[in-house]
Amino acid sequence: MKTIQDWLSEYGESHQNPTNKLVHWICVPTIFFSIVGLLYSIKLGEQLAPGLELNVAIVALALTIIYYIRLSPALSVGMLLFSLLCLFLAYRIEAAGMVLWQVCLGLFVAAWIGQFWGHKVEGKKPSFFQDLQFLMIGPAWLMSFVYARLGLQY
Repeated sequence: MKTIQDWLSEYGESHQNPTNKLVHWICVPTIFFSIVGLLYSIKLGEQLAPGLELNVAIVALALTIIYYIRLSPALSVGMLLFSLLCLFLAYRIEAAGMVLWQVCLGLFVAAWIGQFWGHKVEGKKPSFFQDLQFLMIGPAWLMSFVYARLGLQY
């Protein structure tokens, strides 16, 4: 089984170009949020609190955090905090009366266009063409830089 460092190093091999890295800092969190928002739009019929209904995003993120815990308990804390921020933003967008799935669909498409452009600049295919798990590693790769900046071990 690969360690988190194995995954991050392998992911980093196709993310060396500064422009592509910048694109990833914008687009990867946007894609993560847009997927959360799209899944948040699918309600499961159970009220968790006044104004908050159980949705597919909550279930999917619980499973996602388990995946990250398996790779790195420390890094999973940062991913949990980012996931909670995404849930909060989705809640606020809906509360503001916007159609969440439409907002998120637009963000999703725009961010993927950015990602593919970044990889064109890089001259390398996106890592997930090699292994779909890299779709989960991209956000963790960025979080690893946040941890390094804060002097935290992962």
